[in-house]
Amino acid sequence: MFFFGSHSWRGESGRRYRFKCVLTKKGLPPAGVGGIYIFVRRRWGFFLETLYVGKAHELRSRLMGHEKWPRAYWYYGATERYVLGPIRDESDRRRIEEDLIRSLKPRMNDVSIPQAKAARAKRSAAANRAFDLGGLLGRRPQRA
Repeated sequence: MFFFGSHSWRGESGRRYRFKCVLTKKGLPPAGVGGIYIFVRRRWGFFLETLYVGKAHELRSRLMGHEKWPRAYWYYGATERYVLGPIRDESDRRRIEEDLIRSLKPRMNDVSIPQAKAARAKRSAAANRAFDLGGLLGRRPQRA
């Protein structure tokens, strides 16, 4: 099907991940298959908005009774679920999930994933330089 086939999303690393649309119980992978899943809201036919990204050791049982699906469906208007699998290794699932969350910034993912301390220090130093209005006004920085 044209609308509900496969779709790919790009992670923060630049890598593309190709997901398969799952609309019914029959489309779910068999028991024992782990992977990544995404809840999506479709807008204007072609535009997909990512609402939630998650990982599971067993996709079938996780998606059948997911606690966030009712809220995604009724409150945010989720229309479909996408699945990437099988991914057997837990570290691979975690890496892909973090890559996608950092890139897509889904609104239902509660916890932000921390980055390395060096990246955070660089960002705060650049922000301090950018918003240092005291230099423009001729004031000296205060010492602690």
